[in-house]
Amino acid sequence: MDYKAEYEALRKENDKLRDEMMRLISRNLDLSERLEEDIELRRRTEVARELLRGNIERQRNADLQDDSQLMALIELKVESDRPHLKPDFDTKALAQLLGVSQERLLRLFRHQTIYRTPDAYIDNLRLLTALRMLREHPNYSIASIAEDAGFSNVRTFQRRVQDAVGMSPADYRAMLTRDL
Repeated sequence: MDYKAEYEALRKENDKLRDEMMRLISRNLDLSERLEEDIELRRRTEVARELLRGNIERQRNADLQDDSQLMALIELKVESDRPHLKPDFDTKALAQLLGVSQERLLRLFRHQTIYRTPDAYIDNLRLLTALRMLREHPNYSIASIAEDAGFSNVRTFQRRVQDAVGMSPADYRAMLTRDL
């Protein structure tokens, strides 16, 4: 067998395979770019939909001139979504959830509720959740309850319970379990 002819045939086959590989790589790069463009377009579309939904909700809620309607909406949203269980939920987040301005929310709380601020309302929701958890889950750690109730840290949780019931969370729990 002629090695030169075999070598030349293998070289040609190798060149064909290399050309085919380069064509496939180029095609894959084109497809990857198209896929990235498609993903980016879908992401932008979803963001636009979210913004549109938010604007529609804000327009709908902007009509809530009546304070009692707005308070009912707050209670409905808080009860169904339970956003206060997230430590970063605050006045700004509540206003966004409702689709009203922070100023409108602050005015409502200052004039129409027993809470002076929306943050005080949110803290009270967290406290009530934590007290219920202390009662219903005696095996949970104090740190777990603080986290699950939405407090940013255990020390804040302990201070809030101390201020509300006049004892530490551990003492409050002990009092509850002693009566069982």
